[in-house]
Amino acid sequence: MQQDVVSKTRRKQEMHELQALGAALVDLPDAQLAQFGLEPGLLAAVLQAKRIRSHEARRRQLQYIGRLMRGIDPAPIRERLAAVEGGSARAAAAHRRLEHWRERLLADDEALTEFAGEHPGTDLQALRALIRNARKEAKEQKPPRAYRELFRFVKQCCDSSPS
Repeated sequence: MQQDVVSKTRRKQEMHELQALGAALVDLPDAQLAQFGLEPGLLAAVLQAKRIRSHEARRRQLQYIGRLMRGIDPAPIRERLAAVEGGSARAAAAHRRLEHWRERLLADDEALTEFAGEHPGTDLQALRALIRNARKEAKEQKPPRAYRELFRFVKQCCDSSPS
C-alpha cells in the first residue's frame, strides 16, 4: 500500500502557481474582481494587496493570498480569468477590424462597395456623407468629429449585420 507522495519541489511549484494566480487577481479592475465570487477572506486580501505600494509588503501579501488559495479550488478562478483575458483580446481584435474598415473607407472608394456587400441594409447615403466629411476634416486639419462618427457608424453596421 503506497501513498501518493508529492515532492517538495512540486509543492513549491504549486504554491508559486497559486501566488501567480493571486497576482493576476490583484491586477484585475475592482468591477471584474467582484464578478469572480471569491470567498470574503480572499477578496479582502486581494483588495488589501491592491492598496499596498511597498514592494516587500506587496510580496508578502501575495504570499498570503497564495496561502489562502491553497484552501480553495483554483480551477474555477483560472477558467474565469482565462475568459476575462480572452474576452479583452477578442474586443481588441474587433476594434482593430473596425479601425481597418474606417481607414479603408477613407482611403479607397472601392471599399465602400465591398462594405455594402458585406453589410446589406447599410445606409449608403449617410456613409458617403460621413466619409466625405471625414476627408474634408483631415484636409482642413479640423478636429476629427466626423472621423469618430464614421467609426461609430461602421461599428453600428458591423454589430447589426449577422456574421
